Amino acid sequence: METNPLTANTKEVDSTILEEFRVGFAGSIFSSDDTEYESERQLWNKMIDKHPGLIAQCTGVHDVIQAVNFARKNKLLVAVRGGGHNVAGNAMNDGGLVIDLSHMRTVLVDPKNKTAVIEGGATWADVDRETQAFGLVCPGGVVSETGVGGLTLGGGLSWLRRKVGMSIDNIVGANMVLADGKYIHVSESENQDLFWAIKGGGGNFGIVTSFEFKLYDLGPEVMFVSCMYPRDVGEKVMKWWVQYTRQLPDEITSDCIHWSVPAHPAFPEEMHGTPVTVLAALYFGSAEEGQKVLQPFREVAEPFLDLSNIYPYGAVQQMFDPFLEKGVLNSYWKSLYVDDLSESLQKLILDRANQSPAPQSLISIRNLHGAIGKVPTEDTAFGDRSARFLVSIDTMWEDASQNDHNIQWTRDFFKELRQHSKGQVYFNFNSDMSGSDHLAKDSFGPNYEKLVAIKTKFDPHNFFRLNANIRPKG
Repeated sequence: METNPLTANTKEVDSTILEEFRVGFAGSIFSSDDTEYESERQLWNKMIDKHPGLIAQCTGVHDVIQAVNFARKNKLLVAVRGGGHNVAGNAMNDGGLVIDLSHMRTVLVDPKNKTAVIEGGATWADVDRETQAFGLVCPGGVVSETGVGGLTLGGGLSWLRRKVGMSIDNIVGANMVLADGKYIHVSESENQDLFWAIKGGGGNFGIVTSFEFKLYDLGPEVMFVSCMYPRDVGEKVMKWWVQYTRQLPDEITSDCIHWSVPAHPAFPEEMHGTPVTVLAALYFGSAEEGQKVLQPFREVAEPFLDLSNIYPYGAVQQMFDPFLEKGVLNSYWKSLYVDDLSESLQKLILDRANQSPAPQSLISIRNLHGAIGKVPTEDTAFGDRSARFLVSIDTMWEDASQNDHNIQWTRDFFKELRQHSKGQVYFNFNSDMSGSDHLAKDSFGPNYEKLVAIKTKFDPHNFFRLNANIRPKG
């Protein structure tokens, strides 16, 4: 599909066309002439600096339909923004139209049936606030300002993942606006092929204006481990964690993170920048029982700093927020699934952690299996779930002059890591979408051709393509 870029200056946009768009549009439409434009185009990743022609800030489904029809009629490149937290910056574009859902954040909880209807622009903070009012949880992200839509469509890995699966495993249904402007519902009984496709197939198929999720009883308090060990015992800690996670019940979800103590008031100044290996874990159950079963995570060696405690569930969800604030850090991430962490791979990860180009960067290893691995590959678009770990290289830094160096360091590490993997990436943690055809085939595996067929059926002109793109046939 050819596109006609709008200039970022409304004076060069046909005024008649623009006025037609504004008529009946309940939300706000911003261009570079508007004082709000600069703030509205900012995303979480400081490195993303894109200048769309127009930003259409929707307030409801009617606005979304109108924006889609306007873009299609005028052959405009479209980006869809939910929480704006996607590290690749897919929520913005240059010269096109941004369909912004960030004001569509309603969360309606049905405590009796343990479900929630969540609008596409909501963040996980919105969800946690409403669901915890009833002692319920929805499996979402681990940073509360992350948007529900983008995270869910790409899979969704939470602190609950080993007990209840990924976010996509808990979708009951969804409402969508398609490339032709039609508004449809998808579920196990309606438009089943599209319902299957949005479970991991990303934003390829339309704009999800609302999801319906299953909820679970948990909280208000949970036991959470956050134990920082000195990096000089990092090898011992990681080796212990790899072995110990082989026998864990599904109620325990854990990560091993190579990081540096953040330069943040939450930590004593003399600790700032100290390299550490962090064991983090949450117990899905009573906080008191969690204290007992998570204790081994705190006794691998002498901790440098142990922040483990019983916390409100919402506080756990917000624990990493202060270190990942919007617009503060330049970010470039890569990730790969690995079947296991051999000693040689552990050594590679630790060596690269010790050579990290910036103290804000982290290498996060997520323990999977549990409920995630019990879902057959063909049941969702997501693809193969047999990997035991996800390794994520989250390179972050302040100084823009270091962009090229840090990006190259991440790519070099990724190439080394790829030798230990089948090549399946987690698209939510992937900055570089170049060569996405190859990445998509490797990642979706046996589901790829079915996804291509569904893409061809619902979006034959690739209207929605600023994503981990699945190209339609023809």
